[in-house]
Amino acid sequence: MMQSDLELSPIGNCQVSTLVDSEGAFVWGCVPRVDGDPIFCSLLNDNARDRGIWRFELEGQARSSQRYERNTAILITRLEAEDGSAVEIHDFAPRFERSGRMYRPVAYARIVRPVAGAPRLRVVLAPMNGYGASLAETTNGTNHIRYLIGPQALRLSTDAPVGYLLEGRSYRVESDQHFFLGPDEPFVGNIRSEVRRMEAMTARYWQHWVRGLHIPLEWQEEVIRAAIALKLCQHEETGAIVAALTTSIPEAANSQRNWDYRYCWIRDSYYTVQALNRLGALDVLEKYLAYLRNIVDQARGGQIQPLYSVMGADQLHEFEAQHLAGYRGMGPVRVGNAAYKQVQHDCYGQIVMPTAQAFFDTRLLRMADERDFEHLEEVGEAAWAKHDQPDAGLWEFRTRQEVHTYSAVMCWAACDRLANVAATLGKGDRVLHWKQRAEAIRAKIEEHAWSEEGEHYGASFESDYLDASLLQMVELRYLKPDDERFLKTFAAVERDLRRGDHMLRYAAEDDFGAPETAFNVCTFWLIEALALVERREEAREMFEAMLSHTTASGMLSEDLDYETDELWGNFPQTYSLVGIINCAGLLSKPWSEVR
Repeated sequence: MMQSDLELSPIGNCQVSTLVDSEGAFVWGCVPRVDGDPIFCSLLNDNARDRGIWRFELEGQARSSQRYERNTAILITRLEAEDGSAVEIHDFAPRFERSGRMYRPVAYARIVRPVAGAPRLRVVLAPMNGYGASLAETTNGTNHIRYLIGPQALRLSTDAPVGYLLEGRSYRVESDQHFFLGPDEPFVGNIRSEVRRMEAMTARYWQHWVRGLHIPLEWQEEVIRAAIALKLCQHEETGAIVAALTTSIPEAANSQRNWDYRYCWIRDSYYTVQALNRLGALDVLEKYLAYLRNIVDQARGGQIQPLYSVMGADQLHEFEAQHLAGYRGMGPVRVGNAAYKQVQHDCYGQIVMPTAQAFFDTRLLRMADERDFEHLEEVGEAAWAKHDQPDAGLWEFRTRQEVHTYSAVMCWAACDRLANVAATLGKGDRVLHWKQRAEAIRAKIEEHAWSEEGEHYGASFESDYLDASLLQMVELRYLKPDDERFLKTFAAVERDLRRGDHMLRYAAEDDFGAPETAFNVCTFWLIEALALVERREEAREMFEAMLSHTTASGMLSEDLDYETDELWGNFPQTYSLVGIINCAGLLSKPWSEVR
């Protein structure tokens, strides 16, 4: 596979995160949360490598290698020099229970250990302000440096020589060194013992979280990595889940398809909690349901936007960050996302389906009640009102609207699941009400989406072009996998959209021309469909091929060039990681083979 600039590894604590390159440099990270100002922005700074970065330069460096501490979000990078000297860097964002609540500060911790020879090191820490507008100014004391970032400074507390850091000088590393970049307040306690204690407690937190997952027998490491990364995409304070940690990594070279994904899409979040649910990670679901309840509360007449900020803000004005050149110089770098203004009717089903679980799952700390059902019925009424109305669709077309089949099926699912909930609550009249609505929507879909001529469902009621989301009709229980209409639709989708071991979203031209890259989640949808129609060996081969395209850290971005195998698009992409989890669960040998 072609080496990608996206050979990056995420660390984080569900408050802040950063992406670390293969040599241990922080190249992307925002404060005070994922949609904040990227103090580390060299990933989108083209060739200005010394701006918006935190890296350790080993004199005479010849090699680097990287791994995560097992079942944790703690990253270990080894740098080796030509003379055999070497250091190990342990990177993490503190996350553990303290004083009865989760400690997850706006902070990054780094430990540098000399492990061979007499390594000489230079520390480059150059955070930026205002989306790359300026380097942060500094003040300092004997054991700390303050970086004046926005309204709140960050303080680096360290037992490394502060003078060498400020002057950018290399020096011999003769003992472990500890760095804590966090709130602008005096560091309490001995930095060496405190940072080590934080590392041990953070490791314990992640190891215990992973221990609670129900994972498949095969591909365990891949599933665990994907699950941890998905959890890092949740903003714990509100429960929101972002689509990716980055903005404006192009979907294809020089395509202008550069979007800000640091927001909570109702659709992406539905798929994320569904995948983590299959692993038994109910903590993510519970927090997300609280976020959804707030969204539903503030929705006017049940009207839901496609996306919101992690704090639930509904205005996400889009602008271009003028001071950042973009990924490999391929601007623009966009902040905000104008898709919040779009009409996308699939979101109603994607609110009802995860929320419906809360009426059935007795493991939850807070099960849903009749009042929640009343609020959810408002969402269902919106689904009913909109099921046959034009929208931008799940691919967010900016210049055209049609009645998209996927959106209509999601509206059907909203009504279908509300009937299930009404039944468990003993509300016979509401069961009948929602069943009738679901049946009426189904009749409309069969009448308008099925093409007798092409013998397949079309992507919209107005035309018979195909898109990969039609494969989701089985996942949503709209069709059974042996249904003749599904089999014919699958054959048509595979014929038109499959490119070798990859899948396009659609082949029709959109606002930016014809798509140039495969959409990774669609490839996973193809793999799932292959398994469901009893082509399991082919599905396994394709799944293994997709896993070969992940980064060394087990991550995937949104898109992949199906000719060069290079990763493109925002990173790490929750959709793509969901695909890894779902396909592994579907294709793995059962545990009963080894137990």
